[in-house]
Amino acid sequence: AREIHGQFCAADRGQWASKTEYILVVAGNVVGLGNVWRFPYLCYKNGGGAFLVPYGLLAVVCGIPLFLLETSVGQFTQGGFITCWSKLCPLAQGIGYGYFMMKLYDFSYILVQVWALFYLVFSFRSQLPWASCDNTWNTANCLGLQTFNSSNVTANQTNTTSAATEFWERRVLGMSGGIEELGSVRWELALCLLACWVMCYLSIWKGVRSSGKVAYFTATFPYVMLLVLLIRGLTLPGAWDGIYFYLYPDLNRLANLEVWLEAGSQIFFSYSLTIGTLIVLGSYNNYNNNCYKDCFWLCLLNSGTSFVAGFVVFSVLGFMAQKQGVSVETVAESGPGLAFIAYPQATAMMPFPQFWTVCFFLMLILLTVDTHFVTVECVITSVSDLFPKLLRAPVKHKIFVLVICSSFFLMHLTLVTEGGIYIFQLIDYYGCTRTCHYFMAVCQCMALGWIYGADRIFNIIKDMTGQRPSVFFKLCWNYIVPLLSLSSFILYLVDYQHLRINDWYVYPDWAYALGWTMTLSSVLMVPLWAAGQMCLTAGTFRQVTLQTESEKLKEEEEVTVELRVSAVTANLQSSIN
Repeated sequence: AREIHGQFCAADRGQWASKTEYILVVAGNVVGLGNVWRFPYLCYKNGGGAFLVPYGLLAVVCGIPLFLLETSVGQFTQGGFITCWSKLCPLAQGIGYGYFMMKLYDFSYILVQVWALFYLVFSFRSQLPWASCDNTWNTANCLGLQTFNSSNVTANQTNTTSAATEFWERRVLGMSGGIEELGSVRWELALCLLACWVMCYLSIWKGVRSSGKVAYFTATFPYVMLLVLLIRGLTLPGAWDGIYFYLYPDLNRLANLEVWLEAGSQIFFSYSLTIGTLIVLGSYNNYNNNCYKDCFWLCLLNSGTSFVAGFVVFSVLGFMAQKQGVSVETVAESGPGLAFIAYPQATAMMPFPQFWTVCFFLMLILLTVDTHFVTVECVITSVSDLFPKLLRAPVKHKIFVLVICSSFFLMHLTLVTEGGIYIFQLIDYYGCTRTCHYFMAVCQCMALGWIYGADRIFNIIKDMTGQRPSVFFKLCWNYIVPLLSLSSFILYLVDYQHLRINDWYVYPDWAYALGWTMTLSSVLMVPLWAAGQMCLTAGTFRQVTLQTESEKLKEEEEVTVELRVSAVTANLQSSIN
């Protein structure tokens, strides 16, 4: 009966056209910026090859179990990250609304796609603008690539700025003095922003029917570019010096608690855990899809891509360091500094620099396209599931998608102003930070592992896949993940430091207050929803929980009876005909 019910839901909501589309969309979402600009730097910074020990261990005890839990919940409930909780643990539906707030902040990462598109356009010029100082935006302290050598770099490094840095800060961003000085909208970035939102709309306007088809290109082509850049990087002089810095094991770093926290943070970030994405993508699967098997292969693909991306990044950084006559650690960066300063500067030193720059930024754009349209699709799906009669009709759905894309395009115009980078960094630091992920992980495991019951989750997975998971997953859901997440949550709050830009800009107090408001807007959804349900429902916590359980079982029985009656009616009708 559940299987037939799932098929009826799928017909109403839509479903992946094939298993391949599901794999490609999930792979395109989880393999993103975290693999290219975050993992390699963390690996180098936190002990090289030794970092793989905490990373691998936490992937096994946190990453894979949570990946399986979220995917199976979506596949079983056939609902978005809000409505799924009403079918499992209504008291925990605040988790879904917390996911919703985190997703809205995640929309801002389209700005990375905007920057990459801007660089891609300039990559076709005969002279790359970040390679020389002969441009109108350059200052007297600019240092072009042709002047790089060990003597003048070390002598003047405190008084000079690289051409790549000036292109980034003065030409692309036009950085103002702070968040208080937003300045005007930079029309070139605004056009790139419009193009990115148009691409997003065209990818999801028909729901999973369109996004699944788009993923055939957006999820596979980055791997082609990654392979091309890997082969080129390994053949560069100095490449192996960079790889040595990337993987040289420093076992002493394993005694540092911060290394383990960084490893856990990377697992949550790159696997797209505790943010609702996997629940929504799993909800479009067939009821009998083998999500148990899928989770192992997709997690392996994600971690393997991160490891290979490290060779791509550090082989080029090793080449760059040799050209400049400095150590690799001098040019090793993470985040926007790696993607928009260090790597473009390195490709500008190679023969045929335009080709390698185009390859890199094409890869970066496609990595961000996947992640962004999946993020928007997850929000649209979850809201549509709340109002199915209003938003699931084909025409109304397309209009709703258009309204969402148009509204956020207008809101994101603030991010392409001269002070937009300060807003973006504030959202990145507070809107979807470790605090939110760790807190949601604790709540999710408590709701599903203890209130709903890990044994019932096991039965669901066995019913869907025909395989009963190992008892190891129950230990992870009930004990290991909540304890590790709670510990990390507390340690993050204890060691909290205010956000700074380039180690010199300090935000005003009102900006920090705004940042914490963003954090609390998702975290507080969980206790506020639970408190509201307790106030509106008579009885103790246990009685309320048991009441929601009995209501849920009653609904399941009603669905079963209705389906059986429908089946009998259909058989009688066919006999009469």
